[in-house]
Amino acid sequence: MQDRPDAEQAREGRRRAGVVAFLVGLFVTLAFFAFRPGLPHVIDWGAVLAAMVVGGLARWSCRSWMTRTARKKPGSL
Repeated sequence: MQDRPDAEQAREGRRRAGVVAFLVGLFVTLAFFAFRPGLPHVIDWGAVLAAMVVGGLARWSCRSWMTRTARKKPGSL
């Protein structure tokens, strides 16, 4: 019963890391489309959708990496 707060804390940490990874992927992709020389400096719906996809991939990869490393640690969830 004492492990319950640790499990909740770990779940909250994974959620926060996923949100941060999504936002970083989103903003990096939007910055790429906004400031890359040679591209039109207009953020259109295609760039927004691409940024959301990259953000989702960043979130997925962050969460899978955290889950994989948590399994390798002895005594972790």
